[in-house]
Amino acid sequence: MSFSFFKPSRPKTPQEVAKAINDSLTALDIQTVAEVKALEKALEEVEKNFGIMRCMLVGDGETEPNMEQVSQLAFEMCKEDGLALLVHKLPILGWEARKDLVHCWSVLLKQKVDDTYCCAQYVESHYELLDFLVVSYDNKEIALNCGAMLRDCIRFPILAKYILESASFVLFFKFVELPNFDVASDAFSTFKDLLTKHGTVVSEFLTAHYDEFFDLYEKLLTSPNYVTRRQSLKLLTDFLLEPPNSHIMKRYILEVRFLKVMMMLLKDSSKNIQIAAFHIFKVFVANPNKPRENLSAGKGDEDDQFEEEKELIIKEIELVTQLPNLGC
Repeated sequence: MSFSFFKPSRPKTPQEVAKAINDSLTALDIQTVAEVKALEKALEEVEKNFGIMRCMLVGDGETEPNMEQVSQLAFEMCKEDGLALLVHKLPILGWEARKDLVHCWSVLLKQKVDDTYCCAQYVESHYELLDFLVVSYDNKEIALNCGAMLRDCIRFPILAKYILESASFVLFFKFVELPNFDVASDAFSTFKDLLTKHGTVVSEFLTAHYDEFFDLYEKLLTSPNYVTRRQSLKLLTDFLLEPPNSHIMKRYILEVRFLKVMMMLLKDSSKNIQIAAFHIFKVFVANPNKPRENLSAGKGDEDDQFEEEKELIIKEIELVTQLPNLGC
């Protein structure tokens, strides 16, 4: 004896999932603060639809995703401006919905449709979404979600290039020193990706914005915050010594003011910072066109493994013609 009224509901198509997501997100616009129950119900509907989207994109743990459906869903989310809604509604969503959204965003960006990363292409046509994600570091409730979504975007050179050249990029110099440690650390991870993922893009950016960028970067190197000094010094080494940036490095090591910064960091109370500064300082000293200034460096203790190399550097320093009044 069959009980047909217990039949499971038919699985939704990608088109239906995209429409349901868009409708439930749009419904948040018409819920007022006074309609608490209505708003709660609308948020529950969004969370349910996000769960369906996640299962379609990555499977449910028992069955693998249907890649044809995944491609179709990516296409539908772009066609219906679903991606823009996902970003702009982030601040309203609950924790679970935001978690699903970030996971789905990563999958959607990686999905090709007819040999094109259609979702990344959509973001390329809607750069304001990147600006929204960047400035959202100021909202600690969604900062980590937006950071993860930004790093997914930065995998694409054209999107990384936009962020670097946008007016919002300079905000990272503030975000990496925010008082909330988790948010500041996440912002630095995104900042690092922007400066290390795509060598040619970064080289072109640094060439065009050399003075502005390094004026701001010097403030990170001299920050009173130990974590900021250490991370920015390590990152400087990472991107300055990359082959595409060789001309940037040559220009950098010709400037006495940056040499003074490294000499100051050699005297830092942290041995880790001393050692990191020492590696960059060596590049200044090895430069055949180094500024003919008084290059006396602090001679504090170093780890044993650096002693031999340090002595060689000091001998080189002593050969340089000394001029007065270069304090450090």
